[in-house]
Amino acid sequence: MATVIHPSAIVEPGAQLGVDCEIMAGAVITRHCVLGDRVVVHPYAVIGGDPQYVKFDRTLASGVRIGSGTVLREHVTINRSIHAGEFTTVGENCFFMAASHAAHDCAVGNQVVFANAALLAGHVTVGDHTFFGGGAAVHQYCRIGESVMVAGHASITRDVPHYTMVAERDDVIGFNVVGLKRRGFTRAAMAELKQVFHEVYFTPGNIRQVAAAVLAAGKFTTPEAQRFLEFFAEGKRSFARARRAAAEVSDAG
Repeated sequence: MATVIHPSAIVEPGAQLGVDCEIMAGAVITRHCVLGDRVVVHPYAVIGGDPQYVKFDRTLASGVRIGSGTVLREHVTINRSIHAGEFTTVGENCFFMAASHAAHDCAVGNQVVFANAALLAGHVTVGDHTFFGGGAAVHQYCRIGESVMVAGHASITRDVPHYTMVAERDDVIGFNVVGLKRRGFTRAAMAELKQVFHEVYFTPGNIRQVAAAVLAAGKFTTPEAQRFLEFFAEGKRSFARARRAAAEVSDAG
């Protein structure tokens, strides 16, 4: 079908819409937006609004980019960047449920799901295939890895490594075993991920240094295990820490 803009929707001059988009009644797409193909925006979502930043200059040119196939449900808000010429970005085939929010300068990967009222503060990065439970909230500048499962009502103030499950306040409770199996991770990859998780999280010492030492040792050879270890070499924030019970949770998978 051709792009459809329903009555009472607002698409400001200058907004760029791909083919086969649907903008429903009451939705607002500001002039700062670039939408890919087949993006669906439900009633009363506001995309490309000004960032919630007290020093923001509203004359500054910045924007929001939404990838193809993404669905934005009722009352979703995605704010534009605070930096000239830069964009808040959402990848392809994402699903934002009602009242979820991505603040300025977030970078959300592909096939990410936000349940109702999940919230990202500014400058958060999110890897592909991650899921946020309802009411989860993420502090500014945090990194959330690939294929992470964030529990409902979780409070995230630290970086969360790839492939894990996190709950409560920065509590890593094991690997996202179900999500990884659904993605077709091999048995070899799953086995190494469980081993490397134990070595990083249950070896005494600075977790960044422990991960670097494990990576340098070359014991783990699957790309997934190496990617998990490399996560700890990046970023400036501290890392979400594992509960002792996470060992049993991982083994049970």
